[in-house]
Amino acid sequence: MSGSDGKSDVGTDGTAADSTPGAGSAFGAGTGLGAGSGAGAGSTSGAGTGPSAGTGPGADTGPGAGSTFGAGTGPSAGANGEAVTDGKADTGGHAHTGGDGTTTPPALTTPRGRRPVVAALMLGMALAAIDGTIVSTAVPQIVGDLGGFTVFSWLFSGYLLAVTVTLPLYGKLSDTFGRKPVLIAGIVLFLIGSVLCAAAWNMAALIAFRIVQGLGGGALQGTVQTIAADLYPLKERPRIQAKLSTVWATSAVAGPVVGGLLAGYADWRWIFLINLPVGAVALWLVVRHLHEPARPRPAARPRVDWAGALAVFATGALLLTALVQGGVVWPWLSAPSLGLFGASAVLAALTVVIERRAAEPIIPGWVWRRRTIASVNLALGALGLLMVAPTVFLPTYAQSVLGLGPIAAGFVLSVMTLSWPVTAALSDRVYNRIGFRLTAIIGIGAALLILLAFPLLPYPGEPWHPALLMLLLGAALGFFQLPLIVGVQSTVGWAERGTTTASVLFCRQVGQSIGAAVFGAVANGVLATRLLDAPVTGLPDDLDAVARALEDPGALSAAATDYLRRAVDAAVDHVYLGAAGAAALALLALITLAPRRFPVVTEAAETSRTTGAADRQDSPS
Repeated sequence: MSGSDGKSDVGTDGTAADSTPGAGSAFGAGTGLGAGSGAGAGSTSGAGTGPSAGTGPGADTGPGAGSTFGAGTGPSAGANGEAVTDGKADTGGHAHTGGDGTTTPPALTTPRGRRPVVAALMLGMALAAIDGTIVSTAVPQIVGDLGGFTVFSWLFSGYLLAVTVTLPLYGKLSDTFGRKPVLIAGIVLFLIGSVLCAAAWNMAALIAFRIVQGLGGGALQGTVQTIAADLYPLKERPRIQAKLSTVWATSAVAGPVVGGLLAGYADWRWIFLINLPVGAVALWLVVRHLHEPARPRPAARPRVDWAGALAVFATGALLLTALVQGGVVWPWLSAPSLGLFGASAVLAALTVVIERRAAEPIIPGWVWRRRTIASVNLALGALGLLMVAPTVFLPTYAQSVLGLGPIAAGFVLSVMTLSWPVTAALSDRVYNRIGFRLTAIIGIGAALLILLAFPLLPYPGEPWHPALLMLLLGAALGFFQLPLIVGVQSTVGWAERGTTTASVLFCRQVGQSIGAAVFGAVANGVLATRLLDAPVTGLPDDLDAVARALEDPGALSAAATDYLRRAVDAAVDHVYLGAAGAAALALLALITLAPRRFPVVTEAAETSRTTGAADRQDSPS
């Protein structure tokens, strides 16, 4: 048994297969707040914009496994606890053979061979990343043309529902049938949805077609991450990470601008038609240049757990409806809310039963039985929870408390997209020395302190105060998220990487959904309490209405305006305290559940498996 010798996350014997106390399957749907916040130009709270949109800069873009494309393990990889040290990445022009018989096409082991594939991944990621932000600024024009103001929030909620609940399915399909067919199907489905959205004749049709888009978006988000992990060995990971992070950062800033220009000077339907040329190029590059590694034919025909997929989708649909409509259309403790939550709980239990009996479950039990994957799932679920604070409530704070316009308020948030991809791309220099777990602990620990500092900002303060905190928060989360995603992808082989990646993204989306509902209730509760003692009568009684009232402060007295600003300030402060609590949960999950060293599977070990040798090494615990 040899130690880690200073290398990052040398495998621990059996660590990956250890059971997690109290771990259970999480089933749900990801969505933001259904009700519009009044912050920004027609944006919807939780509409999937900014860094939390299924992930943000550096979010959900963590590629990297410790093997070149196709050099992963077979179906039993990691399940028996086998783990090895970080091996040298072979980037020569010859083919690699993995433990499951997969062979890397020689062209993809060279930088020139990877370039068209990386370009396709970036374009595919751009389709999914920009979709939420580009639509948000066109909402006024869409509602003015099609009507349906009372249900327009489902333009975002329906899309995110479809993305979230299909992530596990696409992850399993990519492990079973390969990445390429799943990615092609995702791009085609997304483009079909885009064409249908552009042709929508009323709001109901547009919402339905947005769900079709989301069905394709789920394949794009999960499969792009998985292919990126297949393409690059551990030591070359920052190269692809920097590129994919830049896609998210650019989308967060450019999406609202492009959407506003198209809606204002052309027609809102062009925000969907613009996807067609981008998707067509991505599709051609994938078909032409992405070559799947050769794998041995399975002894039996692969079976797809359609019953489990349907159960996950139904559970997520009910839970999403409860989270989006609760507190908006009906009270949280009303019969509709309680009925939906109860039904979703029953369906979740049924889903667990179905998955346990399935031969090839969509969400296999090992994603919760292995300590490494379970801890990362919980930590990134907490990340989705805390990201609601800056992405949903900071724009309202900037406009309602600081008195900034939509563009300036967007800049306060967007500075986070500048520091996140930078630290994410540089994080390998840290985790190669101290390990994935400790790097992530440092990152989330710093994020916790930054979130706790927000309520200490002076009132009303200067715009650079929250902007500085967001810059620091982005830097901290770059050191938190990427090491976890890269680390967990590196603990499994090719045949399990799609499912593992989808599990992580799924939990993060569920966390975002829960955070949007919980923090929305917290903010409105604080406001309601403050407004009970308001010095004047006739003031609005919820966050959205207050934000809209403060957009025209001339209609209010000076005392009423100041009181409302202070009430919004207090509400957002409480939300950030809740986000700090989510950061503390992520920190607790890493400290108590995550193994000290992630059991990294490398090409050297997988090659040895082809000769029947099992390479085991233990690192100090």
